[in-house]
Amino acid sequence: MKLSYASVFSAVLLAGCFGSDQKEETVSPEKVTEDTLVDGVKEERRGDEIVKEFDLNRDKQPDVWKYYQTVKVEDGHSFDRLVRKELDINWDGKIDIWRYYDEREQVDREALDLDFDGRIDQVNYYEKGQITKKEKDLDYDKKADLWIFYEKGKIVRKERDTNGDGKIDYWEYWEGDAIDRVGEDLDGDGNVDRWTKKSAAGE
Repeated sequence: MKLSYASVFSAVLLAGCFGSDQKEETVSPEKVTEDTLVDGVKEERRGDEIVKEFDLNRDKQPDVWKYYQTVKVEDGHSFDRLVRKELDINWDGKIDIWRYYDEREQVDREALDLDFDGRIDQVNYYEKGQITKKEKDLDYDKKADLWIFYEKGKIVRKERDTNGDGKIDYWEYWEGDAIDRVGEDLDGDGNVDRWTKKSAAGE
């Protein structure tokens, strides 16, 4: 049975990352060679990282990996800080979600393989745990062509490269939960040639 992204993602969220079958080990450096949507999203595994593995579906294969680094504090004590989490949400043995955490263990960015083909299709960026930007690869050419910007959790702007030439040629500006206006570059010079007033709810 083939699982959809939405169904397996919901299952992971409900189950959490604290399955009873887990083990802890130190990871040796490993070079990651896959193509990525954004440079620096996938990182090399560091020799000083500690990983905890979780088996959520109890098939005796790990499907969640949590990476920690030992941090020393001013009083001389140390603790293991969560720096990264990797998830295989459809249980095919390949990682589908990469999450990176800041010094306060809040999500800093998140990379998603939405179609389970082994390549990143979307990257989400956060500040203080709140979404600020999404980058999406709509045509699956390993390059972002849609950028969505957020303020206080709400969309404020979308930018898109509609023809794949590497330049933004479409802009949406949002007010509240609706599109306020749309700008289009008709001649490819990078500037808006036509503005259209809009009003449409939804993302």
